[in-house]
Amino acid sequence: MDTAEHTSTDYDLIVIGAGPVGENVADYAVGPNVRVAIVEAELVGGECSYWACMPSKALLRSGHAIRAAGRLPGAREAVTGELNAAAVLARRDAFTNNWDDSGQAEWVGAEGIDLIRGFGELVGRGRVRVGERTLTARAVALATGSVPTLPDVPGLAESRAWGTREVTSTEEVPQSLIVLGGGVAGTEMAFAFAALGTSVTLLSRGALLGREEPFVGAMLAAALAAEGVDVRIGVAPVRVDRGADGNVSVELAGGTTVRAAELLVATGRRPATTGLGLERVGVDAQLTVDDTMLVAGTDWLYAVGDVNGRALLTHQGKYQARAAGEAIAARFAGDGVRDGAWGAHAATADHVAVPRVVFSDPEVAAVGLTEAQAREADLDLRTVEYDIGQVAGAKLHADGYVGRAKLVVDEARGVIVGATFVGQDVADLVHAATIAIVGEVPMERLWHAVPAYPTISEVWLRLLETYRSEAG
Repeated sequence: MDTAEHTSTDYDLIVIGAGPVGENVADYAVGPNVRVAIVEAELVGGECSYWACMPSKALLRSGHAIRAAGRLPGAREAVTGELNAAAVLARRDAFTNNWDDSGQAEWVGAEGIDLIRGFGELVGRGRVRVGERTLTARAVALATGSVPTLPDVPGLAESRAWGTREVTSTEEVPQSLIVLGGGVAGTEMAFAFAALGTSVTLLSRGALLGREEPFVGAMLAAALAAEGVDVRIGVAPVRVDRGADGNVSVELAGGTTVRAAELLVATGRRPATTGLGLERVGVDAQLTVDDTMLVAGTDWLYAVGDVNGRALLTHQGKYQARAAGEAIAARFAGDGVRDGAWGAHAATADHVAVPRVVFSDPEVAAVGLTEAQAREADLDLRTVEYDIGQVAGAKLHADGYVGRAKLVVDEARGVIVGATFVGQDVADLVHAATIAIVGEVPMERLWHAVPAYPTISEVWLRLLETYRSEAG
């Protein structure tokens, strides 16, 4: 460690953004000889804790439980009436701690990290301005996350439409809701509010969850329709208006108009780089990083999580943060940085094994490549699919269980490169697939990983049996 540089700066590392990603960068870098500060303009804990992951899943869970009970004789008869919306919202509030971040702020201090409130912006190499203060550091890590995108539709910007923050923090359940966007947030909130008694219309330009396997969107559209959601695929809004009565109208191409009490815009997110001062340090707003999250062309600036655009998922951002934090600490100490493939300081999995779960009903859990992506990569591939509803554990789990599983196999190496599961409570199945991909476990060896009976995970045996039989 360069002692002179260590003592001439306010901190060794300044992290801008105190969401889960920023917290992890700071936590993994801080130490007896590494002074760390974290800068946050809003709530410590970030988007995930207060407006995304936690509150959205809390809103979804009660509806899932009711539907799950309805698929089981005996339980079905015991569950009567409708969801208590006030109780669901109160449970949501408990998970956000009523938007009070004092507990997370206390954790930051307890870890030996200084918390600085305010908006941080770069004003030079290792220089961060927060309000009237300019702080110096040997390294800076950007962990500012992402922000929603707003489509260029006449009237939309003036319509006071909900974004993902408004929908997850609402204090009232609207009588009717239009959801614009068929991605993760739009699909999940359509399920959540349909269960709460809202009349929901979902508008999507393309198939739901269009980046996943084609059967995923078809199964979710059918499930939403069964819950009374008006699902319209292949439609595009041309104008949005908020009337004098407070209701919103969305005119679609072709002349049809849809009306509701509220409109949720969930059409995607982009890295939150506005106002960070990247131009002052000669860095392009479209950040490029190596696998330690070091920004290209610099030796002091890091970008971790959604802000670097690699994988806009909380868990993947935290994975990057662990790699970056330890890499930063190693560089400060003058130790070797293990940044080769699968090294301790490299987020290698970003390239091959990004797990993703949509908490819809049925759930969607996937990791790695879809068949289409594998074909684009020109792999020597083979796919295998199986109806999860035919597995004994699934039959016990729910009457009429509807689900599907698919593996994408690189035949040249004999390993799985992608997996997708759709069905009730399949979220936890994806980790086994993630391990298989990261570990490059040969298909022949996977045959010896025996799933417990009777569980839904027995679908792994059925997939492997099908793979073997189709191989001839």
